[in-house]
Amino acid sequence: MAANNEGSTYNVGFAQPPEQTRFRKGVSGNPKGRPKGRPNLTTVIERTLQEKVVINENGVRKTVTKLEAAIKQLMNKAASGDLKALQLLAGLVRSGEERADQAPVADAGLAEVDQKVILGLLKRLENTEQGDE
Repeated sequence: MAANNEGSTYNVGFAQPPEQTRFRKGVSGNPKGRPKGRPNLTTVIERTLQEKVVINENGVRKTVTKLEAAIKQLMNKAASGDLKALQLLAGLVRSGEERADQAPVADAGLAEVDQKVILGLLKRLENTEQGDE
């Protein structure tokens, strides 16, 4: 047991640190931690891949993203017979196809209830047109 400044007794032990060494209100326990708003690796990579670069394609200058330029370069290397580039490209295509298969497909057709509602509206419109004539 240790006595604090007010004269009362205070038990120091597990989960009860001395009062003078406790974190003070409003003061961080990790003052040199990651600053707020600092981008993580994924954010930095995404931003960098979206930056624009100028490339020459068949004598014509084009502005494309770095991602597009990298994919074009990879495809050109694969087409010229670079086995490593071909394997990497095949992996990218495979993962793109898997993502496309997992994406929910929007049903272009109307549900049966919706079809009934539309047919009912069309009948009403026909009835009102016949009544006006």
